[in-house]
Amino acid sequence: MPLAPKFASVAAFILTGGASSRMGNDKALLEIAGLPMLVRTAHLLEPLVASVAVIGPPEQYSRFGLPVFPDDVLGLGPLGGIVTALRRTSAPWNLVVACDLPYLTSAWLEYLLTRARSSAADAVLPESARGLEPLCAVYHRRCAEPIAAALARGIYKVTDGLAACTVEKVTPAQWKPFDSDGCLFKNMNAPEDYAEARARFARE
Repeated sequence: MPLAPKFASVAAFILTGGASSRMGNDKALLEIAGLPMLVRTAHLLEPLVASVAVIGPPEQYSRFGLPVFPDDVLGLGPLGGIVTALRRTSAPWNLVVACDLPYLTSAWLEYLLTRARSSAADAVLPESARGLEPLCAVYHRRCAEPIAAALARGIYKVTDGLAACTVEKVTPAQWKPFDSDGCLFKNMNAPEDYAEARARFARE
């Protein structure tokens, strides 16, 4: 009998992203340690949350056995994927992660979800040297309406789309204990990023 998830009131959504033009291949299908990133990410999330679903084209990803929802409106970038997830969910809190984050850990995600579950904010986002990290963050479903309103006004940057929401930040000092190598939010944008990730996990 499978174990109950640690956060039964949380749903998770994996954003498969756009055309992966810099990578030259679909990042969700890139393999690390023998598993496509989409499957690897799902396996990381499944013990933690009530459900895991994918935002992307069903014809590309349904074969992996996960629920797949197409973007409500194509071409709106990650913010469009987030609002699609929040319109589909029945869970109060929703973990949204990009498919190209190979260095996420269960311990970090458990901490992030614990923070969200006790937060009075609308969203809980980690903050790095690059700024807020909206593609490894937790959103309450009440964010759907203000995000949709922002998109209707032509706002596509995720952090700008959250202007009408209250955001709780997880500071670098708070997430650094989960990231001794400084790679927690490093994604795979280009072939050299993928090569680095493959080499790192091959050594483990």
